[in-house]
Amino acid sequence: MKRKILYIALAAVVLIGGLGYLFRAQLAVVAFDLFMSEKVESSLQKTYKPLHSDQTPEPVVLQSEPFSIMLLGSDQREDEPARSDTMILAVVRPKESNVLLVSIPRDTYVDIIGKDKKDKITHAFAFGGHQMAKDTMEAFLDEEIDYYASINFQGLKDVVDAMGGVELPIGKDIVNKGKDHEKFTVEANKPIYSGEEALNYVRYREDSDFNRTKRQQVFLDAAAKRLMQIDQIGKVPELIDIMGENFQTDMQPKFIIDLAKQLLTGGKPEMTSFTIMGEGMRLNGVYYNDADDEDVTEARQMIDNWMNPATPEDQLMKPEKSDNTEK
Repeated sequence: MKRKILYIALAAVVLIGGLGYLFRAQLAVVAFDLFMSEKVESSLQKTYKPLHSDQTPEPVVLQSEPFSIMLLGSDQREDEPARSDTMILAVVRPKESNVLLVSIPRDTYVDIIGKDKKDKITHAFAFGGHQMAKDTMEAFLDEEIDYYASINFQGLKDVVDAMGGVELPIGKDIVNKGKDHEKFTVEANKPIYSGEEALNYVRYREDSDFNRTKRQQVFLDAAAKRLMQIDQIGKVPELIDIMGENFQTDMQPKFIIDLAKQLLTGGKPEMTSFTIMGEGMRLNGVYYNDADDEDVTEARQMIDNWMNPATPEDQLMKPEKSDNTEK
């Protein structure tokens, strides 16, 4: 009889353990709601920076429709003007956990909206902050953007370290050795990379601006996968505190929390990446990237396709050029 009870108890433990494994994401969300949700929302209040001080927050509802975000990575340092080192338009489709990343190389020659001149798109942020960067990206891609989110180099470095590093597909050493460049080496084939190494990975551009934007896309994908791991969920409040003044967005805290829970319990997030290519040119001795018209058209069509809530998942447009798709 005792042996029978023991077998039943063991079977129950195995069953409960198996269910716990199968539904670990859902359990993580329950734990998040019970123990961390209020703290995270309070911490996120520090990062909430609407573009207009008199902007009235809209009521937050569970997001199911596609929406767009301008992602900026700035090179802001003390006593230096900030430029947007990374400029990406992300289209998020919460229902399918799909994300489209359209990268614009920093030297792309565009109309700077509000400045009445053409210049490198990276300078829009230096001239007029997030608003001018957003206006300029909207005009270039012919798409109204719903939100923005930006982080500077220090924030990126600190967050990666707090996550315990990030996995990156580096097949050979990356050596920054240009005459006027900061010297560093990122070793190849390491199992995990620190915040400093990750930062150097996304900043390196001695091969080409195109490869640099590809590395930024790869990093975003790797960081997202790292953050979605169950053992990282408990670090979320710490990560937000660490970002502090280094991160800001006009997405309301509850919106971010609800979206994170949707993605955690949904299917495995998939990212599709596309970079707008171009040809190098010089005007008055200054180097610019002249965007390829076909790439710009393709980017606009993909964005429209992904932003349309009626587009079935199997009909989402993917980049025509195979080397423009993140595997």
